[in-house]
Amino acid sequence: MRAPGKALSMALGASILLVSGALHAETRIVTSIKPVELIVRAIATDDMSATSLVPAGSSPHNYSMKPSQRRALESADVIFWVGPEMETFLNRLLSGQEFSSRSVALMAGEHEANKNEQSDQDAHNHGDGEDPHIWLDPELAIEMAETIRDALARLDGVNAPALEQNVQQFKASVRETDSAIRAKLTPAHDISLFSYHSAFTRFADHYDLKLEGVLTLNPELSPGARHIAEVQDKLRKGRHPCLLTEPQFNQRWWESITQNLDVTFSTWDPLATEIKVTADGYNNFQHSIADAVLKCLPEDAQH
Repeated sequence: MRAPGKALSMALGASILLVSGALHAETRIVTSIKPVELIVRAIATDDMSATSLVPAGSSPHNYSMKPSQRRALESADVIFWVGPEMETFLNRLLSGQEFSSRSVALMAGEHEANKNEQSDQDAHNHGDGEDPHIWLDPELAIEMAETIRDALARLDGVNAPALEQNVQQFKASVRETDSAIRAKLTPAHDISLFSYHSAFTRFADHYDLKLEGVLTLNPELSPGARHIAEVQDKLRKGRHPCLLTEPQFNQRWWESITQNLDVTFSTWDPLATEIKVTADGYNNFQHSIADAVLKCLPEDAQH
């Protein structure tokens, strides 16, 4: 005779679970680029999902967003991007009324409402303003993580103590990785490094590497003949000169300017295309950059 009551109890329990699930729906995070997603994954709790907009092999400097990605932005609880200096394809959209309250520019002070009227071309001024590749400096990555924590903590129903714990773990692991990378890069301090564009600058500065030439300050523009000649002269005078190419950009530039020069090559990826999105993904990403530099050493170099 107690079976109906038990069935009713189970039904009520199921209803409560459904309501509870609705109240604790998964927090949806959209990031502009994968390196930002790596940092988000380290900070976010397990009930938060994160995806990035710019796919493998594409550049955030000139990306064209698909309609499905626009819909992903519409359903996002929060959107993280570096800022107008980096993802120019998002400038107008994230400055608009629909998304401005849900978007967080991680490059402090760069996302201002009065930029609504500024064109995408004018907003992207590589070489004229602050270097926007902030995720490549581990200390700046920690600052990004703290900004991400603060933004996520403002959402309804989140576990703020867990976010704080994740940030502290991220700090500790990044600084441990930083020390390990600094030690293993010691043999590379005397090598003359060259890169396609300024993305490598922050990593090189942080680890006291000699970045002696950059082919183009703005990857959307072709370098001038005078600048190319200057880079070629530096390549001739460099100590074991090594060119760090990027999979997102055409490598023919390097082929054309290095003919008859004794130059080695290595490929690094500032967008972390091959790095798995895990809580330790950012540290693996940093190690991958260091490994690319070590391939420039004379004993490991490829000509």
